[in-house]
Amino acid sequence: MTAPHPRLTLTEEVAEALRDGRPVVALESTIISHGMPYPQNVEMATEVEEIIRAEGAVPATIAVLHGTPRAGLDRAALELLATSPDVGKVSVRDLAHVIARGGHGATTVASTMRLAALAGIRVFVTGGIGGVHRGAEHSFDISADLTELATTPVAVISAGVKSILDIGLTLEKLETLGVPVLTYGTDDFPAFYSRVSGFRSPLRVDSPEEIAATMRAQWELGMTAGLSIANPVPEAEEIPAERIDGIIEQALAELAEAGIGGKDATPYLLGRIVELTKGESLRTNIALVKNNARLGARIAIHYARTH
Repeated sequence: MTAPHPRLTLTEEVAEALRDGRPVVALESTIISHGMPYPQNVEMATEVEEIIRAEGAVPATIAVLHGTPRAGLDRAALELLATSPDVGKVSVRDLAHVIARGGHGATTVASTMRLAALAGIRVFVTGGIGGVHRGAEHSFDISADLTELATTPVAVISAGVKSILDIGLTLEKLETLGVPVLTYGTDDFPAFYSRVSGFRSPLRVDSPEEIAATMRAQWELGMTAGLSIANPVPEAEEIPAERIDGIIEQALAELAEAGIGGKDATPYLLGRIVELTKGESLRTNIALVKNNARLGARIAIHYARTH
């Protein structure tokens, strides 16, 4: 196992697991600070960590606190992330600035990937990945998650591309960047709240063992790109596309009217969708993150056994 970067602070649990070559699963922190309301955000974060432990892996929630990148957080740190107005949403471009200023930062998919790789963690669980925003042919708004997937060797387990985005263009961009996009147990690419997006899966896998083997093959070939693993939300918890699509369109129209863009767009949209669905989208979001945690832990276990 690669030694963790000296800039990183690891909890004893995470440090010991990495040193012993045991399975570790990274978790992002933007979902805590900017993705869900309090106290559901702390409850979700704690429950997801416990799911990963119950499966036999070690969770490592990643954030920047007091200017220090951390892998592994205690309850007090989770509470700070969940409640403090001083916690910024930090992507890769923001990391150095927040560290230099001694600030607090909740990491996005891209920055979590970067710090996980520095720690020597190869598996990362999130809710949904960013991508090409609708209207990007005019705004050029494309998430840094995609370029990070192209350059950082971490497997990212999600419920697909966030359905507020242009899923088709995101898949095209990932193909151009050479990022393997695998869907777990389905020929259809999932759309976060919904199990089906209308786009066919680029590559299908049917077991954690197969995913771990694909990870090994990717990196043994010298390719440095990560992998995007899309795991459909459980059927009982999904919001069918025909129901959520109109709500997303309404939220997007309100976003445009309010003139909100950049890093504020996604938190605004997810929050507005929670309001418009009377909390149903939040319940679905929590369910899909837990589902991804179970799969991510199993992938990490198989990868650790043979790595």
